[in-house]
Amino acid sequence: MTDLEIAQTQEIKPIAEVAERLSLKPDELEPFGHYKAKLSPELQKNKKKGKLILVSAITPTPPGEGKTTTSIGLTDGLNHLGKKAMTVLREPSLGPVFGMKGGATGGGYAQVVPMEDINLHFTGDFAAIEKAHNLLSAVIENHLHFKNPATNLNPKTVVWKRVMDMNDRSLRAMVTGLGGAGMGVPREAGFDITAASEVMAILCLASDIRDLKKRLGGIFVGYSYDKKPLYARDFKVHGAMAALLKDALKPNLVQTLEGNPVLIHGGPFANIAQGTNTVLATNLGLNLADYVVTEAGFGFDLGGEKFMNIKCREAGLAPELVVMVATVRALKYHGGAPISQLQKSDPKALKKGLPNLEKHLDNVAKFGLPAVVTVNQFASDSDDEIQVIKEFCQARGVRFAVANHWAQGGKGAARLAQAVLECIEEDQNDFAFTYSLTDSLETKIKAVATEIYGARNIELSAKAQKDLKRIEELGLGEIPVCIAKTQYSFSDDPKKTGRPQEFTLSIREVELAAGAGFCVPIAGAIMRMPGLPKQPAAEKIDINEKGEISGLF
Repeated sequence: MTDLEIAQTQEIKPIAEVAERLSLKPDELEPFGHYKAKLSPELQKNKKKGKLILVSAITPTPPGEGKTTTSIGLTDGLNHLGKKAMTVLREPSLGPVFGMKGGATGGGYAQVVPMEDINLHFTGDFAAIEKAHNLLSAVIENHLHFKNPATNLNPKTVVWKRVMDMNDRSLRAMVTGLGGAGMGVPREAGFDITAASEVMAILCLASDIRDLKKRLGGIFVGYSYDKKPLYARDFKVHGAMAALLKDALKPNLVQTLEGNPVLIHGGPFANIAQGTNTVLATNLGLNLADYVVTEAGFGFDLGGEKFMNIKCREAGLAPELVVMVATVRALKYHGGAPISQLQKSDPKALKKGLPNLEKHLDNVAKFGLPAVVTVNQFASDSDDEIQVIKEFCQARGVRFAVANHWAQGGKGAARLAQAVLECIEEDQNDFAFTYSLTDSLETKIKAVATEIYGARNIELSAKAQKDLKRIEELGLGEIPVCIAKTQYSFSDDPKKTGRPQEFTLSIREVELAAGAGFCVPIAGAIMRMPGLPKQPAAEKIDINEKGEISGLF
C-alpha cells in the first residue's frame, strides 16, 4: 500500500484521548475537528523538563533518507519501551507537497495522522503567516503611493518581498505598480516561498505574543530619502500582523499511527531558513513528555547547524544527542553509484560514500555532542552492506542501530530507541557553538563554511560585502548567520556529492532578517522561491465524490 492508503486504513484516536497521555485536560485543548487541536502557549510554563533528542541525516539524495519517518518511528519505539515520549515536527509546505519532495508526515507505519489534513491546509498557520507577511507588503506600497511623510520611504531601497506557499519560479523577480498613476509606484519586486518568510522565522523563534509583536516590529524594510533605516514598527503595522498570527502562535497537537502525541508547528526550510519547528512547540513538548524527538531539515550541515547555532542559542536549549539517519542507497549514491543501480547490493560503492557520513559525524562532535547512527532500512538492503556501516561506526566508537519502523512501526525502532537511551545515560555531552556572537559576520560565515561544510575559504561578492557593511552599520553585527545553500552538497554546487574537498563557498548576497534576529548569506545559485519539476506531484493528486483524497505521498 502507499503511505496514504496505510494512513487511511488505520484507526485514529479522538484528539482528547491523545491529550490524556500528556495529562492534558479537555478544557486545555482548542479542537480543530476530531483529530487535531491547538494548545495554549501558556502550557509551556510548567516546570518539568524532558530530554531533547535531535534527528538529523547525511546529505540528502534524490531517493530520500526518511528523517521524518525515523523521528516518528523513534518516538513510537521509545513509547514501545514504556517511556513517555513525543515528537515535535515542522508543518509541511504546499510547495513540496505539489512539487517533487512530497509531504512531511513520515511513511509506512511510522506516520503522523490525519495525513491529508496535515499535508494540505492543516489548521491554517501557513495562510496566517502569508497574510501577515503580505499585509506589511501592502502597507509599504500604500506609503509609497501616498508619499507618506511619516516614513518618506525611498522605493529603491525596499528589500521586503511578498510570499506565497507555492512553487512558482515566474514570481522570483518582477516589476509591480505598472498601469498608471493610480496603480502604485513602479519598482522591482518579487516573491519568496512562505517557508522562507521572515514572519515564519519570527513565529518559530518567538517565546510569546509580546515577543512576537516586538520581533515583527523589528523587521527591516528599507531607508527613507534622508537615509534613515525604517522598520515595520515605523509603518505601525506590526500590531495588526500579530493579530493575524494570534492562533498560528498556538502549537498543533496530532498523533502517530500508534496513537502517540505529536506537536507540529512552524515550517521553515533548512536550505533557505532555519529549518526547525517553533521554540514554543519544543518547550511545550519538554514540559509535557520525558523524551522529545525533534528534527532539523535536510542534512546536519544545514538544519543541524542552524538548530544549534540559532535555535538552541536563542531558546537556551541543549540536545542530549544527535540521531544521524543514513540509508544504504544514499551512501551508495554518494559513492558514485547511479540512481538506476541503487537497488543492487554494492558494498564497494557504499564504502566510497562513507566519507559523507564521516563528515556529518565530525560536525556533530564539533558541537560536543554524542551521536547514534541509524540505518533506515529498505527491503533491498543487503546484510553485507549493513555490516560495512556497522563496522565503520564501531571503528569510530559511535553507537549504531538498524531501524525498520517503516514496516513495523514502534516495534521496528525498538533497537534504535534502546541505543538512544543508552547514549543519553552513558555518553559525554559538552555542547558548544561554532562561533561567538561577538565575531564579525564575515568571521561567522567563514566559521560555518570551513568548520561545518569543509570549505577551504569563502568568497564574498561585491554586493555581499556591501550587504554585510550595511548590516553592521545598522548596529546588528552581533547576530547569527543562517546560510542559504543547496541541500545536495556540503559545497554550493549540488553536483559535488560525497565529501568535497578544497572548495570555495561563494556568497552572492546577504539578506537581513532583523526581526528574526539573524542574517541570511545566500550561497551559489540557491533560490528562495523554488520551481516545480517537469511533472509535479500535483498532477497525481485527486479527490473523489466521497471526499476521499488520493495521490499524496
